[in-house]
Amino acid sequence: MTTSTIDLKQYIRGIPDFPKPGILFYDISTLMRNADAWQIAMGRLTAAVAPWSVDMLAAIESRGFLTAAPLASRLGCGLVMLRKPGKLPGQTVSYDYDLEYGQDSLHIQADAIMPGQRVVVMDDLLATGGTLAASIALLRKVGAEVVGAATLIEIRSLGGRDRLDVPVKTLVTYDD
Repeated sequence: MTTSTIDLKQYIRGIPDFPKPGILFYDISTLMRNADAWQIAMGRLTAAVAPWSVDMLAAIESRGFLTAAPLASRLGCGLVMLRKPGKLPGQTVSYDYDLEYGQDSLHIQADAIMPGQRVVVMDDLLATGGTLAASIALLRKVGAEVVGAATLIEIRSLGGRDRLDVPVKTLVTYDD
């Protein structure tokens, strides 16, 4: 078997009823702890994102940090964090958004992005697309040129991709 034929799904564990009943949680910790599978995943993400010629990756708290940090190192670009309120030092810019079950807010340090920088937003999973859409809006608010979004996993049946107005790259797709 070559690295191009390895199915990364076999390294992602599904945990039913987490964090609440009726939710099937896709656990990437089982992927990350397998050194070979993790290297393959990072190689595939690198190949997917590199054509966008990015200046910066924007990682969504917290599992987005896990994919964006090694990817930024491979791409030779910078990394900024998109976090919940009260988690970043210094002056921040915020963006409030609605979720299916309430409201949330994302913050970025005010000086993290220079206007016009080419940015790709990263998270572990694309589901309904609410957090990724909010991240894109926040990045544009601080002057970024958002050229794409990338995740390890996409749950296609939830339609999150349709809420985004940038190209999206994912490595593994589930239809449930």
